[in-house]
Amino acid sequence: MSSVATDAPRGGVTVRELRWSDFDPIREMYLLLYEERETNPEIGIHLFHARPSYADEVAWFANLYRAVLAGDAVVSVGVVDGVVVGHCTVRRIEPGVNSETDHNGVLGIVVHREYRSRGVGRAILADALRQCEGRFEVVRLSVFATNRRARKLYEEFGFVHVGTFPRHVHRGDRYVDEELMAKVLSGPPNR
Repeated sequence: MSSVATDAPRGGVTVRELRWSDFDPIREMYLLLYEERETNPEIGIHLFHARPSYADEVAWFANLYRAVLAGDAVVSVGVVDGVVVGHCTVRRIEPGVNSETDHNGVLGIVVHREYRSRGVGRAILADALRQCEGRFEVVRLSVFATNRRARKLYEEFGFVHVGTFPRHVHRGDRYVDEELMAKVLSGPPNR
């Protein structure tokens, strides 16, 4: 975990590496998405039908932290005024199995709703992609087709549309298509 803090974009965002102490704020930010889904069905993240248990969340975070230590994931954490307000994760596909696809990473990003449109997403995405150089050859992601702002940001960082999952998410009484995007990084990973 060697992420270096980047220059703070508008809003005073600092980007740093994942810490064990980030579990509670990241968990709380994730759980807020369940409330947001009720008022904003367009929120562009996959959620379980019911909130996961505390034990499930601990297991998820421990696995993520282990993946970072093993070099199979990068995580950039956005902090404003000492508060964790977002994180961007890229995880290796099939880590530790020496497969033909382990040069690929899957990107996920979450920004606290009160800190969106303040440069947090841009800062943590830029840092995560910087950390991916030399670890992954391709980074892929999925984004709700209705989330134009996120798609535009990913395009600005060089991601291109590679396909669509029609009706991929069933939320309430409707379906949402999901767009697949990918970015080819320079050079093979150093392992």
